[in-house]
Amino acid sequence: MNDFIAHILVVDDDDGIRTLLKRYLSEKNFLVSTADSAENANQKILIIKFDLIILDIMMPGKSGLEFTQENKEKIDTPIILLTAKANAIERIEGLEIGADDYLPKPFEPKELILRIKNILNKTQKKNQKRIIKFDNVKIDLNKLLIIHDNKEFKINNTEKIILEKMINHPGKTFSRQDIGKLIDLDKIRSIDVIITRLRKKIEIDPKKPKYLQTLRGAGYVLWIE
Repeated sequence: MNDFIAHILVVDDDDGIRTLLKRYLSEKNFLVSTADSAENANQKILIIKFDLIILDIMMPGKSGLEFTQENKEKIDTPIILLTAKANAIERIEGLEIGADDYLPKPFEPKELILRIKNILNKTQKKNQKRIIKFDNVKIDLNKLLIIHDNKEFKINNTEKIILEKMINHPGKTFSRQDIGKLIDLDKIRSIDVIITRLRKKIEIDPKKPKYLQTLRGAGYVLWIE
């Protein structure tokens, strides 16, 4: 998948499965977030555009099938269902309501990786690159690079998540709490440090930002149009 780093949401009420999948997928160079319920997943997809969702069907409260049915028309994120091995009816229903693939439990991690890559390869063909240019700044989210005045600045995964959300919503104000939810961080001072670091990579004068601005008492906004 070249330099593209996919952001995957793992939704399962089983702590052990979430932990194992996060560790395994992270080792395979995926960016991974987790949710322990469909309700928690709903909160995260409101503020993060994931590249793929791995979703358990059988969960307390709202099931994976209900989550898929409610969200498939709202988001275009591919969904892989984790299903009970013997329950073919659920697998069929999941595919009918819009899931992209399924995997019966227990499963081989290598098979999951193959299914993930197959789906991501298809979606990448539809949306090949995430490269944004404005004035003398070029942001390449695939390569995790900002090119400013012919100088290259690397960005990390945390910075990439923030930039991706802001780029998709130019002119929208993001509070520190919004950004904290994006990156699973609740320390306000740390969020300010991340924004300051990004400004040094984007702005001509980071102390007088033109693009990544602060709205006093509200949060941060990216002006690129």
